[in-house]
Amino acid sequence: MNDKIVKINTGIKQTVRTDEHTVEILSDSGEGAQTAGQMFAKIVAKSGNSVWTVEIIPAEIEPPARSPAGASGNRIRLGAFPITNAGDEAELVVGFNEQVLHGGIWEKRFKPGCRILLENKWATHADNSIVEAYISMVDKLKTEGFQIIEIPMEEECHKYVEDARRGKNMFVVGLLCNIYARDLQLARDEIRNKFKTKMNLWFNPTLNCWRPGLTGRRKTWISVLKFPPVISAGRRW
Repeated sequence: MNDKIVKINTGIKQTVRTDEHTVEILSDSGEGAQTAGQMFAKIVAKSGNSVWTVEIIPAEIEPPARSPAGASGNRIRLGAFPITNAGDEAELVVGFNEQVLHGGIWEKRFKPGCRILLENKWATHADNSIVEAYISMVDKLKTEGFQIIEIPMEEECHKYVEDARRGKNMFVVGLLCNIYARDLQLARDEIRNKFKTKMNLWFNPTLNCWRPGLTGRRKTWISVLKFPPVISAGRRW
């Protein structure tokens, strides 16, 4: 019923060039989607593109996990020209669970037919009610025309950390750097700078969680998007 990730050994993903694009990262409160968005925005800006961010704040204080009211995250609009607002609709969405997507659907923040990269751990959860809620939401989104791409975020992070909540947001940073063709050394430096004050025992494994996001180059997760620099021939700020 659900799409599966197809692993491939070789092959080149389609490259799409565009002047602008908008992505939303959504998680439960405290899972780090806001941090991931802030870090990715810095990487985008240092890469030479214009960027505008808007934090998505939970509707409740200390909301329960997997609740629409607990959605927390960041919207990042990036482009090859001066960006002055957050735009109308996200063209790519990253969700740590399906419940955090409800607000974006209700408020029509997502572009019809856009790609939604969704954590797939809930499809095999021990709680049948969670599995049913996940499958129901995925089916509903597909019926409405959204492209659902299920990603094993927690499975990949568990290769580096015991508690995936401490690394899943870094996985997303790596994934977005892959999708938007960001400079890997610049991204690596930004991540190291973010965690430079953390103790080594915690810092090193968490840092490594961004690596499996980058290996999406070998999987059919999504096409790579490339942006011309802000300062280019015939266009200057």
